[in-house]
Amino acid sequence: MSAPVSNRPRALLSVYNKTNIVEFATELSNLGYELVSTGGTARKLREAGLEVIGVSDVTGHPEIFDGRVKSLHPAIHGPLLARLEMEKDAKMLGELGYPMIEIVACNLYPFAEASNQQPPLNDADLLEMVDIGGPTMVRASAKNHRNVLIASNPNQYQSIIEHLKQASSASKVPMDFRRQLALAAYEHTAAYDSNIVNEFHKRWIGSPEQFKGLENQKDKFHNTLSVNAELASVLRYGENGHQGAALYVNPDQVGHHSTLVTAKVEGGKAMSYNNYADADACLRLCRSLSTDEWPNTPHACVIVKHANPCGAALGSNQAQAYKDALASDPESAFGSIICFNEVVTLETAEAMTPLFIEVVMAPGYTKEAKSKLMEKTNRRILTIDSPNQRLAPLERNLIQKPVEGGWIVQTEEPPIIDWSKAKVVTKSEPSQEELDAMKFAVRVCEQVKSNAIVMVQGVATVGIGPGQTSRVEAVRIASRRAGERAEGCVLASDAFFPFADGLEQAAQAGASAIVQPGGSIRDDEVIQAADNLGISMLFTGHRLFRH
Repeated sequence: MSAPVSNRPRALLSVYNKTNIVEFATELSNLGYELVSTGGTARKLREAGLEVIGVSDVTGHPEIFDGRVKSLHPAIHGPLLARLEMEKDAKMLGELGYPMIEIVACNLYPFAEASNQQPPLNDADLLEMVDIGGPTMVRASAKNHRNVLIASNPNQYQSIIEHLKQASSASKVPMDFRRQLALAAYEHTAAYDSNIVNEFHKRWIGSPEQFKGLENQKDKFHNTLSVNAELASVLRYGENGHQGAALYVNPDQVGHHSTLVTAKVEGGKAMSYNNYADADACLRLCRSLSTDEWPNTPHACVIVKHANPCGAALGSNQAQAYKDALASDPESAFGSIICFNEVVTLETAEAMTPLFIEVVMAPGYTKEAKSKLMEKTNRRILTIDSPNQRLAPLERNLIQKPVEGGWIVQTEEPPIIDWSKAKVVTKSEPSQEELDAMKFAVRVCEQVKSNAIVMVQGVATVGIGPGQTSRVEAVRIASRRAGERAEGCVLASDAFFPFADGLEQAAQAGASAIVQPGGSIRDDEVIQAADNLGISMLFTGHRLFRH
């Protein structure tokens, strides 16, 4: 049986996240609103002593199918969508006997949280977390925001109450505020739909990053790219002072500190756009080196400046890894970002004291190390939550890059090279020590902007030539930075040498062994040059461009 018609304005409250809903409802009741509610929300309000009309009393129809259908009824959506500024809509609403609903509070089932449960929910249970009535109410209210105030987030409750108190009636609440609420509501439902699409695409089709090999990835891309992230903060500025910038976080990472965006930030001023861009490159390489491939040198240190590594090293202890990474290019390390894959010790913190560092990242810090690092007031300290306080290795991911008019999307992972199939193409063969150094050099080279040349001694870089339009110029830069340390080094190139001049430049600097993909039409010429110079060279067949 339908509830008797009242002249009091109505507020419809149907929320999954019940934060502050009792306080909001109490304020609305005090302002003269009749409260209409569903299921669990109605029970919570009644337990708080509030008078509530059930949706079933409004519709004259019980909730059915375990609550799957409760608000999908003209007695609800008629008032939500009636255009009161149009005489015919107002007249029809009166003839139907439906009181106008002026305020709606509605947020949706936590689908994203449910999809991340461990162990994973089966499809049937997860489908129950796909809200139907909620998004319909939210979108209807937002569409008719001229007549309905829609609260899709508990953070909006207080400002709605303040506006209602300032206005003589809900109809007098300013249009710009109504539009803010409506836009937030559309963002809420758009993000919700994006989560649903992404999760079931992963389950039913598979995402490219879940599969190894190009052929297995090709048919797994979405027909429609859905980008979903929440605003974390507005940054001070972008790459330059005249550019605005903001930081967004993926919804499944909210409340965690296991990624760069969600890392705990301490000390100094707020992180900038450039800080985050550089820190991303630094963290990515450090994760790539944080594996069990080098059991005798488990400590990794990476130093990045302007999105390119200027030093990277592995060590038997952390302080040594830092010392070796810094020695690669101490000049460029000024104002850099540094990442460690293990908890930072006091010895390492003391070693960093003389250097101006923008940001330090690690899975943690000893109490003494943190105190020492934070003696420099402008230095930011980031803690990346990690299992066993060691950075988790880099995993295969799907990355998106904006280009004019759209996006380019690709899978990204550490270089997967079958070293058993790598081919020595020169008369001289690399020693075992050189082969081990090649594996480290390739791992670093993959994270350097192309054209990229990396010179290493053992498991430490001694010279890096990043981001050049000419490969031979990249060799020259790496050679200059290495200086005498280039003598007997292993050199890695991210792509083939198109001419012998780059290899000749490497030999002149002192390189004794080279690892590169091969594949040039002049490979024979380059191999002959290596033989003439007494250099060993290995072809991996695996290009490592990074743009």
